[in-house]
Amino acid sequence: MLGAILAILSAASFALNNAMVRRGVVSGTPIQAMAISVPMGVVCFVPMALMAGELFRIRQFPIAAAAWMAGLGVLHFVIGRYCNFRANQAAGVNLTAPVTQLQVVVTMVLAVIVLHEPCTALQMIGGALILAGSLITQRQSLSARPAAAGGNTQGAPLFVPRIVAGYFFASIAALSYGTTPIMARFALEHTGPATGILGGLIAYVAATAVVALPLLFAQVRRNVFSLSRENAKWFAYSGVFVAAAQGFFFCAIALAPVMLVMPLLQLSLVFRILFSTWLSPDHEVFGPTVLAGVATSLAGALMVAIDTGLIVEFLAVPEPLARMLLWRV
Repeated sequence: MLGAILAILSAASFALNNAMVRRGVVSGTPIQAMAISVPMGVVCFVPMALMAGELFRIRQFPIAAAAWMAGLGVLHFVIGRYCNFRANQAAGVNLTAPVTQLQVVVTMVLAVIVLHEPCTALQMIGGALILAGSLITQRQSLSARPAAAGGNTQGAPLFVPRIVAGYFFASIAALSYGTTPIMARFALEHTGPATGILGGLIAYVAATAVVALPLLFAQVRRNVFSLSRENAKWFAYSGVFVAAAQGFFFCAIALAPVMLVMPLLQLSLVFRILFSTWLSPDHEVFGPTVLAGVATSLAGALMVAIDTGLIVEFLAVPEPLARMLLWRV
């Protein structure tokens, strides 16, 4: 149960990150976002590791686990995040988010093949419902996007999405994001939530080191130093919330199977719609389709989070249907 709660908190934190970073990349660049948000993860994880008492036990952290977490940091925080920013910049969040969310399919397949985790038919249905609910909410946001008014060009039809580039970078992001939970499970299995914080710090340190390398080139430095104060604020906020999201995620993955954590993380798209509506009510859409998407995703989350045997027993499902729902991969 604690693992499921931590996964939902992670989803909510990811949603706040998405709502804030979107404000920054409208006029900023992905490189600027990376230069601020990735080091911010180190700033956030160091005090968390200190408060948890894990920083003083870093020498006890297995070398193999540290290598897995360092590789995870580069793959997720550098490659995946950069591709996600590029995809959003090229085609917008609404077009690329459903492609990026295919990460759950990548993770579920790898969890069965690599980790040999069981997956019941009901869990597969639940995962499909979560993804379907996310797609429904994205469709509402895309089809009913508010028109520009009063000189505001953010919602105007002047933006021409570069579909091929957007989908290409979103696909790379999905592969990166979908693979890293398996790496985290290898590193953090049979540990506790506090160890997940230390693992997250190692991942962020490795990612920050890689992000710092391009600053050796003058052109990259000019790009970063041209960052406006307004965009720096949004990128810093996003860095804080994505660090919190990763902290919750690593703690969850240390306690619960990947097949439970990853589908629950897909609730981030639902939370993102809610937080965006709250933060920018004049530039977001919240209607019946969004409510339908929320309900669909929550139903799927319950199917995944609750033991299939308990659901079948509570609902008194007929024997033939129960056997089908309990079938495992």
